[in-house]
Amino acid sequence: MVFKKLLGSLGVGGPTVDTTLPQGAAAPGGSLDGEVRLRGGSADSRIEHITLELVARVEAEHEEGESEGGVVFARFTVADGFVLHQDEELGIPFSVALPWETPVTELHGQDLGIVLGVRTELSVAGARDKGDLDRLAVRPLPAQEAVLEALGQLGFGFRSADLELGHIHGTGQQLPFYQEIELSPSARYADRIGEIEVTFLAGSDGIEVVLEADSRGGHLSEGGDSLSRFTVGHHEAGGRDWVTEMDGRIRALADARTPHDAHAAYGYAHGHTGGQEHHRSGPGMGTVVAAGAAGVAVGVVGGLVAAEVVDEVGDFFEGEESDEGEEGGEEG
Repeated sequence: MVFKKLLGSLGVGGPTVDTTLPQGAAAPGGSLDGEVRLRGGSADSRIEHITLELVARVEAEHEEGESEGGVVFARFTVADGFVLHQDEELGIPFSVALPWETPVTELHGQDLGIVLGVRTELSVAGARDKGDLDRLAVRPLPAQEAVLEALGQLGFGFRSADLELGHIHGTGQQLPFYQEIELSPSARYADRIGEIEVTFLAGSDGIEVVLEADSRGGHLSEGGDSLSRFTVGHHEAGGRDWVTEMDGRIRALADARTPHDAHAAYGYAHGHTGGQEHHRSGPGMGTVVAAGAAGVAVGVVGGLVAAEVVDEVGDFFEGEESDEGEEGGEEG
């Protein structure tokens, strides 16, 4: 095993750490299992704690425009208060529960462009260092997949996905950000809908689904955004005619055509906006997946786009590794 060296504050000859994660994708609300591997340095070290941080790349809207940054959305202490002897190799297994609202990063094994990572923090005798970020893959819950499958069978195609800083009022949202999955309409809806944005807010009992449609105007009415919200129990994922239900919900959204300023009544509040309530979809990471008409038959849309996503992921992870003293500005 190749050990990843810590980044300086523990000094030359200090301990090294490597965290291994399972090969497959985890699920929101499920367990994340792995192992922290330590190797002792040139002298015995008193380990104060080993903490795992879950980090997401999140978009934020503010007066100057948009920006991206890392947000820590969960922390787990997996070991504390022990001595790591000189040159000792030690494996510490862990099993932690992911937050129910952990964003989905893949669908049928294909990357959606959402960047999540696990970072290991090692505290030795008052000095703390954060190791490398390891990419975290998360698959959808059955109810989330059922909704997306139905939209795929109705001909909607994947366009982009992102994480936006802010809170959707009137919901039980727990994390400081939410995920939006943007879909393009099929021919049967294209004359009335420009796009659909789907947000899932999962909890222990089920998921809340928030749909937003960019409806096109007609001869006698203006276009606008319309919003719908409904809940699905985890046990209901396989017991409903999702295609018929989602078709009805999409048609109702297309008929609603509420004006754009109606978002304040619904209540999307983004961070760093001085309390202003609005909703605007930020740019995604690029179309890396296409949703087919026969279910969400997902495929990569081209090597160039996929390579750009990999580059962005690398840049984000490298930037996170070099940040010092950032904890005070992060939300856990």
